[in-house]
Amino acid sequence: MAPADRPTPSHADYLAELNARKAKGIRSDDDPAVQRQHDRGKMTARERIDVLFDKGSFIETDALVTHRMTAPGFEENRPPGDSVVTGYGTVDGRTVFAYSQDFTVFGGTVSEAAAEKIVKVQDLSLKVGAPIVALNDSGGARVQAGISGLKGYGDIFLRNVLASGVVPQIAVMLGPTAGGAVYSPAIMDFTYMVEGVSFMGITGPDIVKTVTGEEISMEELGGARTHASVSGVAHFSVKGGEQTLNEVRSLLAFLPSNNMEDPPWVDTGDDPNRRCEGIEDLVPADGMQPYPVRRVIEKIVDNGDFLEIHALWAQNIVVGFGRMAGRAIGIVGNNPESLAGSLDIDASRKAARFVRFCDCFNIPLVTLVDVTGYLPGTQQEHGAIITHGAKLLYAYAEATVPKIVVILRKAYGGAYVAMSSKSLRADVNLAWPGSEIAVMGSAGAIDLIYRRRIAEADDPEAERQRLLQEYEGEFYNPYQAASLGFVDDVIDPADTRRVIVRSLEMLQDKADTTPPKKHGNVPL
Repeated sequence: MAPADRPTPSHADYLAELNARKAKGIRSDDDPAVQRQHDRGKMTARERIDVLFDKGSFIETDALVTHRMTAPGFEENRPPGDSVVTGYGTVDGRTVFAYSQDFTVFGGTVSEAAAEKIVKVQDLSLKVGAPIVALNDSGGARVQAGISGLKGYGDIFLRNVLASGVVPQIAVMLGPTAGGAVYSPAIMDFTYMVEGVSFMGITGPDIVKTVTGEEISMEELGGARTHASVSGVAHFSVKGGEQTLNEVRSLLAFLPSNNMEDPPWVDTGDDPNRRCEGIEDLVPADGMQPYPVRRVIEKIVDNGDFLEIHALWAQNIVVGFGRMAGRAIGIVGNNPESLAGSLDIDASRKAARFVRFCDCFNIPLVTLVDVTGYLPGTQQEHGAIITHGAKLLYAYAEATVPKIVVILRKAYGGAYVAMSSKSLRADVNLAWPGSEIAVMGSAGAIDLIYRRRIAEADDPEAERQRLLQEYEGEFYNPYQAASLGFVDDVIDPADTRRVIVRSLEMLQDKADTTPPKKHGNVPL
């Protein structure tokens, strides 16, 4: 047939071709690769997208991109979209970007094309000023892609760094992640792992055994519980992929879209002036008695709704998000239920990173103090508690968001200073009537100051007790600190919520700055 006689394609023909091309990138439920994914207890990349985003809101980008590899077995196998689904949609009506690695396509491995797709949505999220969620399920860099795959990871890492502190970045580990691929989640703000399914490690158990002779399982080496409770790499360890994605939605509800916005306000229906009757009973008057600070937090926040971060790691300090009068706040509290609430290396790192995140994204900080000091011991000293402890001090001093502090019981020594003291530019510092603000515990202070007098007394123990009572009566209360202006007020514990809410209202237009600089040199 002559060219002039060839039928002119119709719009229906063009549409049919488009649909056919896109259909090649979507595997059906009866596809063996999909079945294997489900058999492992994992959803597919697109099923995960459906759970994360509001129904029908997701717009896919680069659905027709294919890899450019010519290695045997790949040249004729070019599925549209390659090994990652990318795009944007809404979560509770707000724009969110995401990429979801597809383990059913080349094991989710990253080729040059897949990396370019990821980088494109990273760039868009930064331009638009919207959060990005990475749904990770990958065998790592595609070996057959050679150096191009590694270059792609470098491009992703760079965008992670550039976006840090500008838009929230959330990593969700829904399968294996090994080697260099683990560093993108490490740079991002929050990391979720699924119990029994996720793995993160710079190597696997086989290489560990070859190099060190140590035998260890995948789960013990880099599973969800390990990273959530031992290393602190994971912020959340959750059962089930769908539950994990729903929890990501809950976290996003507390966060602003970018660093130029305030967190979303929610009408919680909880009375801002509600008194917290009986809250003081949650904190034993005996300073040696432990208690979970979470109970105090749940008493003061709206409707007791508290989203704890790093719940399984460094449990001597509690951090997380709540709301007061509908405003999202970040909460930091010493937890006497673990290590007497003292600050150790892990607690200092945990709290410092959380404080810096809140400061990046305009989330006010409420700090509940009950701290005996920094944890002593050779393990802590040799592990650099001096450097790590300074991170928390640095974070609070640098933060310019509203900072409100309530001393519940004890505030001793350098740890008192580090826990958002007035010296570190805290805005409102409050104390409960029975609180103790001092350089150190009274027993240690008496033994240090009056050692000779006690030793020379006719009845050393009676003299020690007399001096202890005298010393505690003069110094172990909040009133000396209040008289010097280090504490702004001593309040009825039942008024804690009301006073914090009023303080947040007063500080909502706060403006504070730091000296002009390229950036500070955090004691890493």
